[in-house]
Amino acid sequence: MIIDAHSDTILLATYEKDYELRENDGHISLMKLKEIDSLCQFFALYIDRDYFDTKSPYEIFSEMYNMYTEQITKNNDLILPAYSAEDIFRNREAGKMSALLAIEDAVCAEGKIERIDEFFEKGVRAMTLVWNFENELAFPNSVVHEEHMKGLKPFGLEAIEKMNKLGMLVDVSHLSEGGFYDVAKFSKKPFIATHSCARALCNHQRNLTDDQLKTLGKIGGVVGVNFEASFLKEDSENGTYDQIVEHTKYMVNKAGIEAVGFGSDFDGIPLAGEIGDCRGFTRLIELLTKHFTDDEIDLISYKNMIRILKENIK
Repeated sequence: MIIDAHSDTILLATYEKDYELRENDGHISLMKLKEIDSLCQFFALYIDRDYFDTKSPYEIFSEMYNMYTEQITKNNDLILPAYSAEDIFRNREAGKMSALLAIEDAVCAEGKIERIDEFFEKGVRAMTLVWNFENELAFPNSVVHEEHMKGLKPFGLEAIEKMNKLGMLVDVSHLSEGGFYDVAKFSKKPFIATHSCARALCNHQRNLTDDQLKTLGKIGGVVGVNFEASFLKEDSENGTYDQIVEHTKYMVNKAGIEAVGFGSDFDGIPLAGEIGDCRGFTRLIELLTKHFTDDEIDLISYKNMIRILKENIK
């Protein structure tokens, strides 16, 4: 069974004509997920700045949310929404996969704390605080050290308190390093980096340092290994299975076996490289069995994500 903590498939469904979640030529479709025995797929609503000229961030969220709801509803013979770990297993018992709704870039809250309540009521269970641009909550990752060390803004601190209270995962992927440590300091619940890799293996500002990985492990967080080539190896345009395996091994070594999962970034990355699409999970698991026991594979594949969902959503 597989839980993948990050995909951008709903962006394609919203803005590409006649794109259907059930079957398509992208990295993720429901029929492909069924082939790999998907337990739960996180579907992120990415607030794309390409549309800011004509739509507000909240309008973009609303448009994508409506598409997500439409696609999940019309395919309820295969997949059902999940709002908790218990829902995921309830859906599994009914023979269905689960969809967990996320937001990528809390800019769509537009500085209004009540929006986070609204997002939760609509089923959002994870939210990336910031993308690659500053917003009302925080500063993004940066190649400039001083910028990268900036922490959360007051609304960001208010937002994580609200998310903790509601039971919404705080996602630190894309966040500045200073913001990461603010979340580690102020979040009352373990948090997640849904799609990040190890900085020691690939010096990308979005990747996590050894200390960040150790911190994440100590507080019970989880990092999802990103399959994007430039996060796996510097100046790479084609990610490989071996690179994904190496990052997985390294992050387990630094953060612990209970702190690593998958966050593919499928349909958000330009090329999926050697893994191809979500069906490549089958081969990836085979390769990981050379380095991990069956119980450890289960933790990485889905149990760590289930655990952090349980610890956030009471």
